[in-house]
Amino acid sequence: MQETEKIRVRFAPSPTGDPHVGVIRQALWTWLYAKKMDGQFILRIEDTDQTRYVEGAVERIQNSLKWLGIKWDEGPDIGGPYGPYFQSQRKHLYKDAAERLIEDGFAYRCFATPDELREMREKQQAAKLPPRYDGRYRNYPKIDAQKRAAAGESCVIRFAMPQEGSTSFSDLLRGEITFENKELDDFVILKSDGFPTYHLAHVVDDTAMKISHVTRGEEWIPSTPRHVQLFNALGYKIPTWVHAPVILGPDGGKLSKRHGAKFVLEYAEEGYLSDALFNFLAITGWALDDHTEIFSRKRLTEVFDLKDLSKNPSGFDQTKLEWMNGLYLREMEEDDLVSIFVQRLEHDLPAEIPRPINWALVKELTPLVRERIKLLSELSSLVGFFFTSDIPTPATEEFLTKKWKDRSGDASEALKFTANDLEPLIDWNAEDIQQTMRNTAEKLETRAGDFFSLTRIAVTGTRVSPPLFESMEIIGQELCINRIRRASNSLRNTTDS
Repeated sequence: MQETEKIRVRFAPSPTGDPHVGVIRQALWTWLYAKKMDGQFILRIEDTDQTRYVEGAVERIQNSLKWLGIKWDEGPDIGGPYGPYFQSQRKHLYKDAAERLIEDGFAYRCFATPDELREMREKQQAAKLPPRYDGRYRNYPKIDAQKRAAAGESCVIRFAMPQEGSTSFSDLLRGEITFENKELDDFVILKSDGFPTYHLAHVVDDTAMKISHVTRGEEWIPSTPRHVQLFNALGYKIPTWVHAPVILGPDGGKLSKRHGAKFVLEYAEEGYLSDALFNFLAITGWALDDHTEIFSRKRLTEVFDLKDLSKNPSGFDQTKLEWMNGLYLREMEEDDLVSIFVQRLEHDLPAEIPRPINWALVKELTPLVRERIKLLSELSSLVGFFFTSDIPTPATEEFLTKKWKDRSGDASEALKFTANDLEPLIDWNAEDIQQTMRNTAEKLETRAGDFFSLTRIAVTGTRVSPPLFESMEIIGQELCINRIRRASNSLRNTTDS
């Protein structure tokens, strides 16, 4: 590729469902390279396999990219000079290319039926030979094949691979790779339904759309000699190939749903920030150095380079992703974080809680949770008790842990004393609340930690909450005392029964 040639890269997913993180990482890397090189990023939908097409998948692919801030310069929704950008709308181009390959002697029609092909594979397996097409129609007279096809007989078009020598290609990460041609059989380029296979379609489209770099998974390396032969036979210029490593699951296999891998929009739903997931995916298989992990999008577009991708697969570190998401949350400007919290609570809190959510209240409690929260999905369970005057009374067993086991009467009395001691408090602030409750614990000859845990459940309805005394300050004196007395009465009723 000449230095002056415009960088044009593409993301070409199949609309077979929601895109998972491995697929989107490929798009992210490709987009970053285009941005760094002042190039263009093209979205193309490879929908030639109509049997696997899923309604709505194209929209989910686009929404996943948009959520991550990946914008395309050309694509199915915005068009461009080299459209259409759905392969199903480009069938005539593939048919013309296949016919030209037949005319030039690089391809032929194959009339082998599915039963014949199955029988062929069974014989090969019985002979302990690798299953491959045996070339039975390779030398079939071209004119006879044309007549049979014209008469409506079902056939596919196969590319005639060279039977001798080798095919080499250069990969940006791995250098020169060579395959012996005898290892590769004649492969289908146009199916009987008139749709192309990936092999032909992407060669035609990458050329027509002037794609300079093709980034794809390393699983495509064994197919690349076929693509080299197709490019050469059609007289097309070969792009720069980058075969990127896969993401591994915990068992060392390719990351999949069985490992708990999620679709991109699932991460959005679970409360991950797009900036955090973007950063995480960018460095999963790429590194600037041996210590830098946090990058803004702008910084990544300055330093990222495809040639610096790892040659080896990378593990999907869920713990690191959660840590990174928490870090991004903590480093946000407070008003931005409050706005995100409000939006999330509007979505997650029960319907009976009045809307709109109180922005001022969220701003007040944000300092209590920003250092603790890793996912936005944790927020509603952590702070829901701030937004209702009537929290559910926890079951008795929730109260009676450790110190209070089998002592519901003592727990009830402890809470009663707490309410009585807090009621006359003039300055309702966290410091005075804490001191008053420490005095109560000392008076009851109870360990402060156990006593505070009991009060936390009474006030918040949960064992885990933001800092207790600061939370009580925000909730307010009257409501806190009411909750504590309600819990005390609940425990006393249990004892009496």
